Amino acid sequence: MEQIIGISSPETAAAVLGHLDANVNRIQRQYDVTLLSRGSDIRISGEEDAVKKAVRCVEALCGMAERDEEINEQSLGYIFSMVEEDHLEEMVKLTEGGICVTMSGKVVKAKTIGQKKYIDLIRDNTIVMGVGPAGTGKTYLAVAMAVKAFKAHEVSRIILTRPAVEAGEKLGFLPGDLQNKVDPYLRPLYDALFDMMGAESFNKHMEKGTIEVAPLAYMRGRTLDDAFIILDEAQNTTREQFKMFLTRLGFNSKMVITGDITQIDLPDRRKSGLVDAMKILHGIEGIAMTKFTDRDVVRHKLVRDIIRAYDKAQNRDEN
Repeated sequence: MEQIIGISSPETAAAVLGHLDANVNRIQRQYDVTLLSRGSDIRISGEEDAVKKAVRCVEALCGMAERDEEINEQSLGYIFSMVEEDHLEEMVKLTEGGICVTMSGKVVKAKTIGQKKYIDLIRDNTIVMGVGPAGTGKTYLAVAMAVKAFKAHEVSRIILTRPAVEAGEKLGFLPGDLQNKVDPYLRPLYDALFDMMGAESFNKHMEKGTIEVAPLAYMRGRTLDDAFIILDEAQNTTREQFKMFLTRLGFNSKMVITGDITQIDLPDRRKSGLVDAMKILHGIEGIAMTKFTDRDVVRHKLVRDIIRAYDKAQNRDEN
């Protein structure tokens, strides 16, 4: 079977084919088809079912190129999985608008269906728990949503926090005062805010107190009104800490809680407050939970492969 796809422009064709035909080679290997570019056409030949899948893949790539979206190894792999699951139509919706624009001019938006669901849940609920492996954008997207709400004057401040749990190192051996000691734990939150707002704007709001980045222990005894609050690395909270955090919720506030339950660093095998809360709070209106998978990983493809390898090893150990 052979099918021909017309390409709208040379620029689109170049993006679809990839540097030195890298995308062509991956598509041919994935579907066992032959893909040839001739002028403004791409010809795909092979077994009928394989050709149909390759055509859908190329059409999806054309759409991405026409919307000026980056096509890379990770996004192509995600398209492969969406073709197999017949979810390409849902993938098109990912490009409908963005959350905000970074200081470098990059539009922050969902790159996977899992991320799109996460963003929608944050928009529609008061408390959202996003659980999944590293590289799925849990923290970054939560910060983007916080910045969007802050700039739209939906909230008057942003509060970012995480537990300062010692994972191999001892805080007492780190140099400086308490703030210097906990800053390394908060660095991912600082980095995301710098990216969204720029260092100058970030520092100005920090001085005014409209943006706060602090260890979880600093939340005790407070009521957080009119705020967008993010608890990162929540798998490293105890049950008592998690309950304390949740009960800080004030009027006109929103909470997003992120964590990876495969990376619990609590000492003495203490039970994670996040794991506990996922069971206790299930079904309460206004509280939503979503789980990311390795398919939502948007870092280097090796990150996804590493996660899958460890998941397989854990399953073998459990069996």
